Amino acid sequence: MPKRVRTAVFPVAGLGTRFLPATKALPKEMLTVVDRPLIQYAVEEAREAGIEHFVFVTGRNKGVIEDHFDRQFELETTLEVRGKTAALNELRKDLPSAGRTSFTRQQEPLGLGHAVWCARDIVGDNPFALLLPDMLFKGEPGVLRQMMDAYEETGGNVIAVEEVPEQDVSAYGVIARGDGPDSGFKITGMVEKPKREDAPSNLIISGRYILQPEVFTLLADQPRGAGGEIQITDAMQTLMQTQNFTGVKYQGQSFDCGSKIGFLTANVVYALDRDDIRDGFVKELRKLDLGDQL
Repeated sequence: MPKRVRTAVFPVAGLGTRFLPATKALPKEMLTVVDRPLIQYAVEEAREAGIEHFVFVTGRNKGVIEDHFDRQFELETTLEVRGKTAALNELRKDLPSAGRTSFTRQQEPLGLGHAVWCARDIVGDNPFALLLPDMLFKGEPGVLRQMMDAYEETGGNVIAVEEVPEQDVSAYGVIARGDGPDSGFKITGMVEKPKREDAPSNLIISGRYILQPEVFTLLADQPRGAGGEIQITDAMQTLMQTQNFTGVKYQGQSFDCGSKIGFLTANVVYALDRDDIRDGFVKELRKLDLGDQL
């Protein structure tokens, strides 16, 4: 039986330059899909998968994330006085229990691998989940829960993957697929942003990982890779020489909310899935009479 995964790491130190000027003062992870911040969706996905400790790797101007996962007594008191019980209960439901969150600072923007390394002392000698909040997943059960099911069978390291058109592989980390079903197959290799003709498959790494703590040792001495940053993919390639890696071709839909198109698409899809606003939203869309624009 593999060691249980109790901790999740959320790298939230990025500058969000693709969403300027909105992200000049507001962290990109706090941009909302309908009425919930992106980081809240990632935390809820982790909680559904059984995660008990939530570690946020932050940077400058990210204090609002810490505030979001804290109680706001003035707001709660106002809601209680005004009889807004449903809203109050929703706020309290979203909060992790006391002592379940930790925050550490990435002082320099040295890449995802460096951000993960910054969480080493909090995670300790334990396996952990890594969730990139830019990637929003809609699935039942959640993607991390699907990965946990595979991990309980195989142990080792687990990566969520999805298919993309072959002409798009050069924008992603790509894995080589070995034997096994979609719910859990052996990964035999991986490469970061290969040329189309060099890609081992059209299965890309999609922002959800379960990793063993030995990755921290590798990241400590990891040379800078693509973009002059410390890349998690480079460390995983080394770790693959001694540990198993399992791929999960997850069931669900992904939205790259680090891009404006993905973010806008997510808002439409999630709004249409909400019983309380779907009909009104559809009515307003029909009023737009977009015609040839669609």
